[in-house]
Amino acid sequence: MSELHMRVSDEDRERTANQLQHAFVEGRLTRPELEDRLGLALTARTYGDLLGLITDLPAQQQPPQDDVVELESKSDQIRRSGDWAVPRRLRVTSKYGSADLDLSQAVIPHPVVEIELNLTYGSTKITLPEGGTANVDGFRSDWGHVSTTEVPGRPRPGILHVVITGTTKYGTLTVRYPRKRWFTH
Repeated sequence: MSELHMRVSDEDRERTANQLQHAFVEGRLTRPELEDRLGLALTARTYGDLLGLITDLPAQQQPPQDDVVELESKSDQIRRSGDWAVPRRLRVTSKYGSADLDLSQAVIPHPVVEIELNLTYGSTKITLPEGGTANVDGFRSDWGHVSTTEVPGRPRPGILHVVITGTTKYGTLTVRYPRKRWFTH
């Protein structure tokens, strides 16, 4: 049996979907092309099916596995906002402080951003760009709560998706969109 006829795994489908989303972000695919190809990628059964979806795209270079940016504080607030470069993977660690990560005006070249939170007593607020999505299933708060009001949890083609993992013992996690300003000049 040739490799092209071997059955693919969910991980193979996901890898191809990520490559298609990356091509869309680079402007190599239009939104309708991305949506069509993603539908086919998610239902592909063989490597030949997947290969046909990406052969006209340049090979995607895998990012190094150690491209994690770590933000650490013992008791101060960790804050990022405005025009800042968001890494593919972000690890936030604090014993007594909290974190405020505003992604709404940030430069984000990745379709998926992974944020790992390790807070003992602090809370975290993450502000997404309008329409962004966030999966918080991998986050646990022992004595606090998790709030994602109006923020969808499933990824959408061509839209930023944030995967949040980690723990806090006594803090909360709030994921939201920017507040609307009623009176602007």
